[in-house]
Amino acid sequence: MVLVTRIREYREKAGYKQSELAELVGARRETIVHLENGRYNPSLKLAMDIAKVF
Repeated sequence: MVLVTRIREYREKAGYKQSELAELVGARRETIVHLENGRYNPSLKLAMDIAKVF
């Protein structure tokens, strides 16, 4: 669950809305919601794309 809390933490710290982060990484907002709620594990590509944003 560390990844889950980190994504939300970094997103909020950067001032992004879930929809803005989703657009930056080419995902749907619902995917970001599921990631942050621990209901979805990202693919390696998505995890790398999120890491590049931060």
